[in-house]
Amino acid sequence: MNTAVSFIVVLGVLIFVHELGHFLFAKLFKVKVLKFSLGFGPKLISKRIGETEYLISALPLGGYVKMLGEHPDEQHAASGESDRSFAHKPVWNRFFIVFAGPLFNLLFAVVLFFMIFIIAGVPKDMDTTVIGAVTEESPAFAAGIKPGDEIVAIDEYRITKWEQVFTIVKESNGEELKFQVLREGATLDFPVTPSVQPVENIFKEKVGERYMIGIVKKELIAYERVNPIQAFTDALSQTWTFIYLTGMGVVKIFQKVVPASELGGPILIAQLAGEQARAGWINLCYFMGLLSVNLGLLNLLPVPVLDGGHLVFLTLEGIRRKPLNERAQIFAQQIGIALLVSLMVFVFYNDIVRVVTQWQMTP
Repeated sequence: MNTAVSFIVVLGVLIFVHELGHFLFAKLFKVKVLKFSLGFGPKLISKRIGETEYLISALPLGGYVKMLGEHPDEQHAASGESDRSFAHKPVWNRFFIVFAGPLFNLLFAVVLFFMIFIIAGVPKDMDTTVIGAVTEESPAFAAGIKPGDEIVAIDEYRITKWEQVFTIVKESNGEELKFQVLREGATLDFPVTPSVQPVENIFKEKVGERYMIGIVKKELIAYERVNPIQAFTDALSQTWTFIYLTGMGVVKIFQKVVPASELGGPILIAQLAGEQARAGWINLCYFMGLLSVNLGLLNLLPVPVLDGGHLVFLTLEGIRRKPLNERAQIFAQQIGIALLVSLMVFVFYNDIVRVVTQWQMTP
């Protein structure tokens, strides 16, 4: 599956799931749905079924569900069918219709992980003493240790688990250690002196220091068959992990811990989708689950024109017992559109810089 097809499939499925949430809850509360579109801009394909027109539009970067009386300037046009107008529904009905889009993205991640765990099993990290990577300019690199080497002994102590390597190096007090490794069938000895290095978390924040030599364990994954209850529990846990990491990632960007240059747009998503598709269907589904969580949470940000912004308006309306005036809503939406366009331009710029840098580094 090539990059373009992977991108269209991944984004198309996630947009469909998001808009399906809005659509089904609109139907649940008997709101008339005029259009259900995958994509924006000029329509490529359309078909009317009942009172709703279903479309596939030219720009596959989003979608929308258009409901009767949804926008302030359309509410008067809906006066003939006020009982089916979005604007005339109780505030809690409208809240759940808006909230359903992000909610469906989060639930879709749970379903996706559940299906992976039922079909393939739950991934478990296998213990190994094989080195997966060696940091440049580290003690291990200077000593001549290479990725693929299998650690069999340290200072005559037999090594069978990576935890033993971690403990011995951590408690070395900077004294020289003799590593014995297997490389292509040969046994080699390397004297290595650990040095104190900063310990970083997933966001590259320094969380402490300890003795290290600059090696990383090779990742080996085995899939363990589990019953449906365990698969569902693990699917919830995996989804929560992605929710936490995504939320913390947004926080770290605002704290300037994670540089804004790390933000990616459609080009990066397309590249990653292509890479994951080539790695196999499990990797692609994991990526889709992560992206679904991202889409759900980012849509909940309190930015006008996003679902989160609408939820803020509806919450204020519920507290005040009356909606914000039409002028304030339109002004807020204009600000939201400006912010969204600025963000899109910025992530496109990041994507282009990233692609150009990759080209320049290609021999």
